[in-house]
Amino acid sequence: MMMVGEIKVTRTKASRIAEVDFDNIPFGRVFSDHMLVADYSDGAWQSPEIVPYGKLQLAPAMPTLHYGQAIFEGMKAYRNADGKPVLFRARDNFARMNRSAERMVMPPIPEGIFLDGIKELVRLDVNWIPNQKDSSLYLRPLMFASDDYIGVKPSDTYKFVIFTCPVGKYYSEPVKLWVTREYVRAAQGGVGEAKTAGNYAASYYAAKQAQDRGYDNVLWLDGQDHRYIEECGTMNMFFVIDGVAVTPELSGTILHGITRDSAITLLKDMNVEVQERRVSIEEITEAHEAGKLDEAFGAGTAATISPVIEIGSEEGVLQLKPDAERKIGPALLKQLTDIRRGLADDVHGWIELV
Repeated sequence: MMMVGEIKVTRTKASRIAEVDFDNIPFGRVFSDHMLVADYSDGAWQSPEIVPYGKLQLAPAMPTLHYGQAIFEGMKAYRNADGKPVLFRARDNFARMNRSAERMVMPPIPEGIFLDGIKELVRLDVNWIPNQKDSSLYLRPLMFASDDYIGVKPSDTYKFVIFTCPVGKYYSEPVKLWVTREYVRAAQGGVGEAKTAGNYAASYYAAKQAQDRGYDNVLWLDGQDHRYIEECGTMNMFFVIDGVAVTPELSGTILHGITRDSAITLLKDMNVEVQERRVSIEEITEAHEAGKLDEAFGAGTAATISPVIEIGSEEGVLQLKPDAERKIGPALLKQLTDIRRGLADDVHGWIELV
């Protein structure tokens, strides 16, 4: 056991890294050697610890299991061209997690626990960052209510955990999306823009219906008119219509995607006009019929920049150009990847060396 700053570190006695085939990593199923754990009690965060990755002991009355008071983040560590570990926009993830915490009536996480904890965890498990193309170390900070109490109220105690896992591509092929008009992901005044657990559980049924039809995920519409595109279940959406990149505006019902924000910034750097506004499924259909729907792609931490090849609905199917015939999405992905890998200038100050 050792101390790093105010973080106590207990190293694993037997690393599992030799068991991992880094050329064939299933997304989200292989976990690194260590995790960070911190508890909130008596109105304050207690000292964090890094311990070997393993099971947590939890009370069956824990309100997270009953009422869903839980939030999380998704972020990644990469190797740059020199092989050194870097984080991408980690401070933005930190800020977004604390916005989610406020919405879910949870205590804010101190920077010294979140950012310092992530850096120390990445340093400790640096060998788990893959060298393979399109691979990275996925970082999952999460916080959940931990009271031993059944009652519909915010918890008095919380547990904060960060664990990591090496990953490859989330989508190995271009994505097919199904439009649902029957179900909604979020409504005005709800928790749609918070990265909270219940948002994802609520999406499973519609996602299963989409998958049963042969699609990868759902393209969600707004909760009031059932017309305006919001996001996909795993990423924010972009449509290139007659050379203009259009993405649904942040209205309180969709996630403030960090990859979304990065894409908007880089597209403008590439002299591509970007419009953040309401965009209806009817507009997308009409653009497709007129031959003006050049591309559609999603943007997210896990998905990165993923081309959408097909959009299906009860009204019909829109087949889009193959990735090889696209210009904007592939160029955006290359620029984003090059910045993360240190192959392009980080003019926006997004990269942080660990």
